Amino acid sequence: MFGPGSQFNAFFNDPRWALAMVRATVLEAAHPQIGAALIENSTFVAHPWRRLYNTFLSMQRMFGADDHTRQREAARLNRMHARLSGTDAKMRPYDARDPGARAWVVATLFESAVTMCRLSGQPLEQTTMEKLYAEFRAFLAAMGDEAGHLPPTLPAFWQYFDRVVEEELENTEALRIILYKLFDHLPAPPVLEGLPTVWAAGRALAGPVIGTITVASLPEPFRRRAGLPEIPGAQTLTQSAYLAVGLGRFLPEGWIQAEGLAGLLTLSPDSDDPRARTVRAVRDGMKRAGALLRLITPLPEQPGSARATVPQRGAAEFFHEVLDQTGDGYLEWPDLAAMARELSGRLDLDEPQETRLYNAYADWWRELRTALDRDGDGRISQEEYAAGVTSLAGPALIRVAEVLFEATDSDGNGTIDAEEYRSLFRTAFRRDTAGTDGTYSRGAFVRDFLSFMAGRRRSTPYDPLLSQA
Repeated sequence: MFGPGSQFNAFFNDPRWALAMVRATVLEAAHPQIGAALIENSTFVAHPWRRLYNTFLSMQRMFGADDHTRQREAARLNRMHARLSGTDAKMRPYDARDPGARAWVVATLFESAVTMCRLSGQPLEQTTMEKLYAEFRAFLAAMGDEAGHLPPTLPAFWQYFDRVVEEELENTEALRIILYKLFDHLPAPPVLEGLPTVWAAGRALAGPVIGTITVASLPEPFRRRAGLPEIPGAQTLTQSAYLAVGLGRFLPEGWIQAEGLAGLLTLSPDSDDPRARTVRAVRDGMKRAGALLRLITPLPEQPGSARATVPQRGAAEFFHEVLDQTGDGYLEWPDLAAMARELSGRLDLDEPQETRLYNAYADWWRELRTALDRDGDGRISQEEYAAGVTSLAGPALIRVAEVLFEATDSDGNGTIDAEEYRSLFRTAFRRDTAGTDGTYSRGAFVRDFLSFMAGRRRSTPYDPLLSQA
C-alpha cells in the first residue's frame, strides 16, 4: 500500500498535484469543523510556504516505505490534532480528532487525485482508481482511525462524497480566505525575498487565474450552494491548465522532483545549501529585472521590502512577522502553539520533549497575557504589545529558550554541534554562532534566542525559524 510500487508513489512527482492540492485544501476548508480549526490555529495565511513544506514532508513520511517512520509521523500528527479544539464563530464545537473530519481530509485528497486525471484528459481506469482508494484508506488506518470512517467500496465512496458535498460543506471563512485573500496577498517565498516588485507583478497575474481554476474544478452542487461565481470560459481554462501542467510528466525522468521543488521554495538565499548559490544568482538577475520593471510600471512598496538592509525591526513589524503566526492581527495562544508545533516538527521530537516545549510556551503565554493584555479580552493587540514590549523577555521566555536548547541538544552533552544545529536551523554554523570549540553553547543559544524573541534585533539563523513565510 505504501512506498515504491504504490499508485500514490506514481503520482508523487506529478506536477498536476500542485493544482489538485489547492483544490483539496479548499474542499477541506469548506467542512465546518476543519474550516474552524484552520481559522483558529493554522499558519496557512501568514506562513503558507512553510506550511506547504511541512505538509509535503508529512505526506512523504506517511506514504514512504519505512513503517517505523510512518508510525512515528502518525503519532506526531495525532498529538498535534489532540491540541486543536474549540468553538467556531457560530459557537459550534470543533475537534481535529473528529473521525468524520479526518476521513473528509483523506477523501478530498483521493477525489482531487481522480479529478486531476479526469480534467487533464486521462481519467483513471477502474482498477487503478480502486487501488488508489485502498491506499488512502490504508493511510487513514495508519493514523489509527477505524477503516469504517471511509466506505469500504468505491461505489459507496462516491455516494458518501456527494452526500457530504450537498449536506455538510459550507462557504466558510477559511474557504473565502483561500480563494479570495490568500492568492491576492501571498507573500513571496524565501527564494524571492527582497524582490517585492517582481513578486507582486507575477502574483497579480497568477492569483486570479489560480482562483478561477480552483473554483471551476469544485463540485457543481457545492459551487451553487456556496454562491461561488460562474465565470464564462472557466471550465475550458481549467481543463487547459490541467492539461498544460500535466505535460510536465513527459519531461526526462528526474527533471521534476517534488522534494527538490518543495525544498527550493523554502530555501533561504543565505543558506549554505549548494542550491543557494544558484538562488542568489537568480535573485540578483531578478533584482535587475525588477528595477527595470519599476521604471516602466511603478508598484506600491511592499511590507518588508527593506528587510535586507535594515538590521533592526520595529515593534509592529516583529509583531506581524514573528508573533502573529496565524495572521489574524492578534497575539493569542494558537500563535505560540504554532511556534511550538513548528519547532517540534523540525526537531522530530518524541512525546515527552514535545510536551515540555508546549508547556514552556504555555507558561510564556500566561506571562505575556498577565503583562500585556490591558483590556482583559484574552488576546494581545499590536498596540498592547508595542506599549509593553520590554516585558517580553521574562522568566517564562528564558525557560522556553532552555527547553528548546535541551530538545536540540539530542545527545545531552550540553552543547549543540553542527548536526544538531542543522536539525533546527536547516543550515550550517555561522562564524558568529559557533564557539572556538566548533559548538553552540547553552549560554550563547539562550542569549541569542532571547535577543531575537524580544524583538531587539534581526538574526540570520533565527529569522527563517519563525518568521519565514
